Amino acid sequence: MITNTNHQEISDSFVFEVNKADSEWQNMLSPEQYQILRNKGTERPFSSKFEDHWDGGFYTCAACGNELFSSETKFDAGCGWPSFYDALDPKKIVTKTDRSHGMVRTEIMCGKCGGHLGHVFDDGPQDKTGLRYCVNGASLNFKNK
Repeated sequence: MITNTNHQEISDSFVFEVNKADSEWQNMLSPEQYQILRNKGTERPFSSKFEDHWDGGFYTCAACGNELFSSETKFDAGCGWPSFYDALDPKKIVTKTDRSHGMVRTEIMCGKCGGHLGHVFDDGPQDKTGLRYCVNGASLNFKNK
């Protein structure tokens, strides 16, 4: 589990700013986005439209529009998912210990709506933060600069 981020580690009782009924999330998100963002799913590696996307701008939460990552921190980790070495602002992402699938990892979620984004690992660029935010592309939208 990663402990060297500046993000808030949340508990099950944490209340997000944006709260919607499950049926509302289903109506506004595609089935893949819903599965990832609301049910903590994972897209297949190398399937994201953002895996090999290098335009300048900002990656936002597909559920609520919260700006999460800058294209300036995106890098090719070779893992099959869009990867970033830093978040736009530590308050925009929250973390939670994930003990699923027989592993202990640090889950990253949108700090505004709680949407599951992916996980953060400590194998990112050592000359930057050393972190790799491994993000499901379906959990993101993109805004050009």
